[in-house]
Amino acid sequence: MREKQNNWLRIEAVIKWANMSTNYFARYIGLARGENLYQIKRGNNGISLDVADRIVSKFPQIDKLWLLTGEGQMFADERLRSPQIPFYAVDVELGMSRLEELEIQSNLIIPPVGECDLAMTYSGRAMGDCIPPGTLLLLKAVDRDAIIPGGEYVIVSRKIVTLRIVRATEDENKVRLVARDRDNYDDIVLNVNDIVSVYKVKGKLIINS
Repeated sequence: MREKQNNWLRIEAVIKWANMSTNYFARYIGLARGENLYQIKRGNNGISLDVADRIVSKFPQIDKLWLLTGEGQMFADERLRSPQIPFYAVDVELGMSRLEELEIQSNLIIPPVGECDLAMTYSGRAMGDCIPPGTLLLLKAVDRDAIIPGGEYVIVSRKIVTLRIVRATEDENKVRLVARDRDNYDDIVLNVNDIVSVYKVKGKLIINS
């Protein structure tokens, strides 16, 4: 079942890159109706050689081997290649502690952002205008010993999951988590040993509503 889901994720990545609806994309590549693609989405069909040929004929930038098997990179042209970032359609402070239970909704391709492990949205208000609600966060898992004071991190601890600026304290066994909006949000002091995992904010996509 996972392989069938991955088939659709590759098709979906191309559709989103082309900025088309599924039905329009189907017609654009010469399929009589979008149902052919929906059968792939439902896991009933794989990606046939005919469908792959149709896509590559219209979008020669797409690598056919990747489209059929998932091996290699999405783009045949090396200049267009960028990492695929798994996107989870859930708020980062609600979903990060149960990452293993979540399904990847799609893969983002955003050049150039460097190495990222996943993307999630942020719905909180503690980070003020710097990271407003609805911002898409590009995150990289790091060791807690690699935290650089002053950086923005998602901290998963035994008690809370939160996005904050990490500050050092006089006690090397503790860290201070600081909101951008300090008028309305208090600092949080955590024991370093209580931190389960850490994700550095590598990039932010702020969606203007």
